[in-house]
Amino acid sequence: MPTDTAFGALAGVTLVLGGARSGKSAFAERLVEASGLAPVYLATGQVHDEEMRERIDHHRARRGPDWITVEEPDDLEGALAREAQPGRALLVDCLTLWVTNLMMAGADIGARSARLCAVLDGIESPVVLVANEVGLGIVPENAMARAFRDHAGRLHQDIAASADTVYFIAAGLPLKMKG
Repeated sequence: MPTDTAFGALAGVTLVLGGARSGKSAFAERLVEASGLAPVYLATGQVHDEEMRERIDHHRARRGPDWITVEEPDDLEGALAREAQPGRALLVDCLTLWVTNLMMAGADIGARSARLCAVLDGIESPVVLVANEVGLGIVPENAMARAFRDHAGRLHQDIAASADTVYFIAAGLPLKMKG
């Protein structure tokens, strides 16, 4: 990725959106690392098969040993509140998996999204949130996939509205959309 003025001071809430394999996670990691603060990775993914285990292992190896990793597939709001401490920068990867986890658990996604936004509005530590942009393709054929797309899209809009900075990543290149 080219050098960008994005890398350096990090404050407030930053949303990093992009498609699958767009480079969004690596970009978000570099934002946090360049801040000079202690990096904390809040992982929402869960291992359900070997392919997911390989993805998680790849992410861990890329981050290296300096990161504190907190696995939290459900209570993201609580994990953010607990882990936000002076001298730390938090990275949530990813909101899309969190929405999936909530849907599979039958949670009230609107209420949980509102709680997440409330926590983000009051958090002291810088936070970078990674999410898959899922609204650029065709309308899914089944109700569950449409509900997922709609929940994710609404959450992204709510977070982007209050975020200090928003990036869209395509082909490994960041487009600064806000901030």
